[in-house]
Amino acid sequence: MSTSETLVRTDVPEITAAERGERLRAAGAAWSDRIDADRTSAHLTFRATGSGEGAVASRVRAGRYEFVVDEPAPLGGDDVAPNPVEYALGALIGCQIVVYRLYAEVLGIPFDDIRITAEGDLDAARLLGKDDTVRPGFQAVRLRVELTGPESAERYEQLRSAVDANCPVGDLFQNATPVTSELV
Repeated sequence: MSTSETLVRTDVPEITAAERGERLRAAGAAWSDRIDADRTSAHLTFRATGSGEGAVASRVRAGRYEFVVDEPAPLGGDDVAPNPVEYALGALIGCQIVVYRLYAEVLGIPFDDIRITAEGDLDAARLLGKDDTVRPGFQAVRLRVELTGPESAERYEQLRSAVDANCPVGDLFQNATPVTSELV
């Protein structure tokens, strides 16, 4: 892969709450109009590709972006990047933050700041072929969402309920998703 076609960005531009709100309202209105005009326009397909590097690392490309996934040394990795389950927790946090901001606008429930911590419990015995009675993935995931702002606890609970019901990555964690695999 040529680095000239890959965008690696770690800085996030500053934005005011008013700018964020306007951007979310405009995007929501545009998508709403698009879906009203053609229901199938809501059907999206996302794609990522990856290749192995180092001991057990992967270089993944998603759109114009590229990132590395690895394992810590005790699991045979070079420990140069987060492992797959840490990325999964990060994806859940990222999606939750987006959906909190979106539904805060939709429901008129403002908040000043958001911080989320995700913890997942995993029994590596299945991964290592020691116990096929346990799940290979997380047995449980806990989210701690900290919101600061002017609203009551009841209003923020209303917001949390909307986020829990509509977060796409949250849905991936909570419900079975069919996965097919083809070896070529």
